[in-house]
Amino acid sequence: MKIATWNVNSLRARADRVEAWLDRTQTDVLAIQETKCKDENFPWELFERMGYEVAHFGYSQWNGVAIASRVGLEDVQRAFPGQPHFGKGGIDPQEEARAIAATVGTEPRDGDTAAPLRIWSLYVPNGRALDDEHMPYKLEWLDVLCQDAQAQLAADPQTRLALTGDWNIAPRDEDVWDMDFFLENGLTHVSAPERAAFSAFEDAGLVDVVRPRHPGPGVYTYWDYKQLRFPKKEGMRIDFVMASPALAESVTDAYIDREERKGKGASDHAPVVVELGS
Repeated sequence: MKIATWNVNSLRARADRVEAWLDRTQTDVLAIQETKCKDENFPWELFERMGYEVAHFGYSQWNGVAIASRVGLEDVQRAFPGQPHFGKGGIDPQEEARAIAATVGTEPRDGDTAAPLRIWSLYVPNGRALDDEHMPYKLEWLDVLCQDAQAQLAADPQTRLALTGDWNIAPRDEDVWDMDFFLENGLTHVSAPERAAFSAFEDAGLVDVVRPRHPGPGVYTYWDYKQLRFPKKEGMRIDFVMASPALAESVTDAYIDREERKGKGASDHAPVVVELGS
């Protein structure tokens, strides 16, 4: 089974590229972030004609997450238990559309021996600035998600769980093109609290299954559209597939499809792909 995560930065704007990529890579399960559409204008037909079932979660032109699977799609869950609101009274997490889960692999294709797994498509809040009110919201959001994942692992150490998506955190210095630039400008994504929030998932037992196969420095998943970041190789590694130990053991390959960042109409993120065996 081949699973992937991709922040497409507007699915309708990149529908042709997504369709071509799925056809070329024969990915079985795609977790999507920043669909930027409501259910009523989501391009369902794109996936249906390719044999994918889709679960989408979106209420506006912002955020939006989805999971497309051609190997079964069951027990869809929108938002995780206790997912924080933003602000006083805040936006209901059901309306912010940042997290969706489903069980996939229940209908394997010919020759596929991988067991079913629970996959989350996550679009972690940005934080915006170190002193912005979105930063404590981001940290709380991650903390509650981590507690939920930790509880699942404690209840069943053999659970096959994948937390995938755009984490909006660069956990190590090598995950940005110039750490001094980030520190001198007081930028987010690299602060100690954000990195501690990410490390908590590793402490809970989840494994970054891509980094061991593609270590840094200079290995990125995101390049800002501004200031020619991509041709200058000024990127960030902020998209991850964090797997439970039982799932990590079945990983046979993993890679970042940097080529998909090239060309007209590309997203500012590249797909992150993981291949699973039995």
